[in-house]
Amino acid sequence: MSGRLQASANRYSPHQDNQPGGFDPRGVFGTADAPPINKTMAPRKKIIKPKRQASAEEATRLVEAFTRYLASECHLSDNTVAAYRRDMRRFFGWLAGRRLESLTVSDLSDYPRHMNELGLAPSSIARHVASLRMFFRYLQLEGLLNDNQAELLSSQKLWQRMPTVLSPAQIDQLLSAPVRGEPLWRRDRAILETLYATGARVSELSNLRGRDVHPDDGYCVCHGKGDKQRVVPLGERAVALLVEYQEKERPKLAERREPASEFLFLSTRGQRLGRERIWELIKKYAAAAGVTAKLSPHSLRHSFATHLVGGGADLRQVQEMLGHASIATTQIYTHVDHTRLKKVHDSFHPRA
Repeated sequence: MSGRLQASANRYSPHQDNQPGGFDPRGVFGTADAPPINKTMAPRKKIIKPKRQASAEEATRLVEAFTRYLASECHLSDNTVAAYRRDMRRFFGWLAGRRLESLTVSDLSDYPRHMNELGLAPSSIARHVASLRMFFRYLQLEGLLNDNQAELLSSQKLWQRMPTVLSPAQIDQLLSAPVRGEPLWRRDRAILETLYATGARVSELSNLRGRDVHPDDGYCVCHGKGDKQRVVPLGERAVALLVEYQEKERPKLAERREPASEFLFLSTRGQRLGRERIWELIKKYAAAAGVTAKLSPHSLRHSFATHLVGGGADLRQVQEMLGHASIATTQIYTHVDHTRLKKVHDSFHPRA
């Protein structure tokens, strides 16, 4: 008998070894009406109940197996896999030892409500729900669950907030914030300009290598989620700043580390500039420029897409430059730019 079935058997017949032949009168009559137990009998066998630690170990095992599947089978990036791992650890903390197979849709719907009470942002709650659905899909695929109750969870569109988008004037202020003559001003201007010129994710910019940039042809190669590559135009300003940084600042940074790093944007120690540090730079220069909008690491990416759509760019082409797998993800930028919709309405509606 398997360990789980044995534990189940022990739970439902805990006194079976107390009587000859395994018969326990209390199992039939109940404690009040049961005949007295012979005190000369063998001492009662101690019942070993499952400990909380066992549930924690099982949760850890499932989460690690799930994240290995995401990395090896789905080819997701390290950052995405790490986000899934954090989401699932939070979920199992809320689960508090309850069995996955016992959960109903009603039980699972309590989880996003719980996160809402904790004050998590709507976008974070939506991501947690998506992670949960993916996890249950994996369990069903592996034969660990017969029914995927999480698939019935609503995506809760009301949780999805419109992204923060900077105006062209705010973009100009931000990109000009690194003052000429300050330490590493060329690097920092090149970072900000490249983020806005390409719409790259901060993690993609951090992972850019020198060979990914082709200034003579005016494009760079971004390595997106799942290591998918896409070619993105740079624009004249970004090209000029990148060339200046590579010629006048990067060599000095690169020589501080042996062997020299192949990554494009380097720290003062000659190491790859991490995405956390890039995000700190964005916040620093936004404050210096007087940009008071609530920013995120993706604010320049959102602004890039919204300004393209607002300028009349084809949505499919914007999707390709952003590296979105689905056009539905790109369509959010048609809702962000209300001025574009107003222009369309004014141009084509007979009573506008």
